[in-house]
This record gives sequence, C-alpha cells and structure tokens, in this order.
Amino acid sequence: MNEAYICDFRRTPIGRYGGALARVRADDLAAIPIRALMESLPQLDWGELDDVIYGCVNQAGEDNRNVARMALLLAGLPEKVPGCTINRLCGSGMNAVGLGMQAIMTGQADLVIAGGVESMSRSPLVLPKADTPFSRKAEIYDSTIGWRFANPRMKEMYGLDSMPETAENVARDYAVSRADQDSFALRSQDKALLAREKGVFAGEICPVRITLRGESIIVDQDEAPRKTDLEALAALQPLAPGGTVTAGNSSGINDGAAALLLAGPPALKKFSLRPAAKILGMAVAGVPPRIMGIGPLPAAQKVLKALNLRLRDMDIIELNEAFASQALAVLRGLGLEDDDKRVNPNGGAIALGHPLGMSGARIVLTAARELQSAGKRYALCAMCIGVGQGIAVVLERA
Repeated sequence: MNEAYICDFRRTPIGRYGGALARVRADDLAAIPIRALMESLPQLDWGELDDVIYGCVNQAGEDNRNVARMALLLAGLPEKVPGCTINRLCGSGMNAVGLGMQAIMTGQADLVIAGGVESMSRSPLVLPKADTPFSRKAEIYDSTIGWRFANPRMKEMYGLDSMPETAENVARDYAVSRADQDSFALRSQDKALLAREKGVFAGEICPVRITLRGESIIVDQDEAPRKTDLEALAALQPLAPGGTVTAGNSSGINDGAAALLLAGPPALKKFSLRPAAKILGMAVAGVPPRIMGIGPLPAAQKVLKALNLRLRDMDIIELNEAFASQALAVLRGLGLEDDDKRVNPNGGAIALGHPLGMSGARIVLTAARELQSAGKRYALCAMCIGVGQGIAVVLERA
C-alpha cells in the first residue's frame, strides 16, 4: 500500500449566516482555496492532478451539478482534471479526504485535492412538484439544514428529530448538564479567540475579496468567535422548553470552503512537495438517528482498532463541536476529561462555525497544522453526522 500525505492546505474564513461571505456563490467559494493552492505551488503541473473530491451537503442551489467540477474549472485548473462531489452530511469534507487517501494508498491516484464547501446563507427554499394533476397544494422547504421531503416511513421507524432535538436526546441519555455544556462552549470560544489573537489561523486562511456597494472588501478572519462568559451563556433560552441546548452551546450556521493537497510518494519526489502529515486511516460507523451526536465514539474506536493504536497515543484530538452535549458525551465515552488539553486546542465549531460540507476538511487541516506547530506525532479527527453516523481519521506528523 502506498502512503498518502497532506502536503498543503488552504481554507476561506468561516462566515456567519448572512455575513460577509453570504454574497459569494457556493461554487465561487469552493474555487477560492483551490486557486490559493495553485498559487502557493507554482512548480506543480496541475494537469497531472488525478481528481478533485469535495464534500457538500446541500447541493440544492448554486452548489448543484457537481460543485467540485464547477469549482475546479472556476479556479482555473485544466479541463482534463476531473471532479467529484460527495455527501455524507456533516462528515462530507472529512470523507472526501478519506476517499483521496484510499485512492492514493491503492495506487489509483497519486495527486488529489480533497476538501469541502457549504454556503448555508445561500441555501435555497425548495418546492416539491405536485403529486396529483392540477393540485392546488403548495409546500416549501428551507434547505439550510435538516429534514425536507421526509419519508413518512422514516418518521414511523426512526422519528424525524431535528439536530437540536438529537442534541437534547444525547444530553438526557448521557446525563450532560446545561452547566457543563455552557462551560465547554466557553472554553471553545476562549481558545478560538486566543488562537486568532496569536495568528494561529493566518497560515491556513486565504483571504476572500468581496465587492460591496462598489468598494472592495477583504475578509480574512473567521466571523463567528465572540467574547462571552458563563453568565451570558446561562442567560440564553434553550431551543426547546425545559431543555439544555442553546444557541450558545451549539455550532452555528455558516459559510466556508477548504481544500487540501494529497500526494503519494511519486508526486512528492516529482514536484518537490513537503508533506505535513500522513493520513493513516479512516472509519465510519452508524448509530441511532435520534442520538446521532454520539457517532464519533464508535467511529474513533473503530479507526484506532484498525490501526492498532490507542487513544493515549493521540497527541491532538480534533472533535467537531456540533453541540456541546454530544461533544461531552463522546469525550466521556472515550474516557477523557471534559477539558482534556488535547481536544480542540484552538477552539472548535461552537466558536469557529460549522459550514456543513467544509467542516470535516477544516478539522483535518487544523489537525495537520497543529501536529507541525506543536511537534507532536498523532492526531485523531472525528465528527458526528446527521441521520446517525460518525466518521474518524487518524494523522501522523510527516
């Protein structure tokens, strides 16, 4: 088996819902980090790129018709370079990296761009076709997040819990208190703000230029992190009466794109590429949809077992913070402390945001950079996935 390496990476800033990046089409947004990779590696013959694999969840608006292919063409890659868009909901960007790894390891590819994109601000409202001739019934669905066109049998068999409802289910089933959720959220915000202040993200963010009312604006920082405290978080009303999940201890609705250049040994040598990390493996797992947030637990256990590694071997743990309740339930299930220093050292999705198709790629990117900057060996990346799945990837510093 060949070895698969992460050689370079770029991401856009993560924008708030309706924020600065809301004016950028999803396909244009997806092209930005690809173009940044091309500019950073002028020695590479981009016509030799075997594939571009992008994760994207919505695919109902400007991200339709295979946004990976659209993005690579918009970025200026040669027409002969193919592109594929995949959808494993929140795990899409991480799964794209895993697919690129698998192609390289099995000798089917040697040079791949893997990443993800989501413009949740621009996700459209969608209308179903009439189910009877001359029907006067009209329905409309918001495609930003969650169920639409739901199958009645799915509701009968598993329920149609919204994402916040699944987070409440996890909080109840695993006894995660509101106070612990708010404390976790505060730590995420504080770490992200400190990382931004120290310039930690500067090496991965490619600025986005936007024209607004005739003026050119540069967006080069994540919009979501905010200064807060436990008192302010405790004052927020839960999303469900009597619940514990609030906007403050949940990830946001966001926009962003990320791209990573993956290469095998022949491409490393041919193009003088310097690897940052080696991708050791990926695993996915299924869990009950009503507690989808616990998905990273079996996925992490599965990939570690396959690689004959243990959790104590992991120096960095990047766990997507869809909700504080599920992140804490996963950490406790893994036998970790709520404030384990290895977990999301620069903050997570509660602070940075969660553009669905981008987040998995962003997490892998962040882990690779952290391994390099901290001089550590292993990183575990994991995230939960709607409708009851989990995904995990392990990296080793190159």
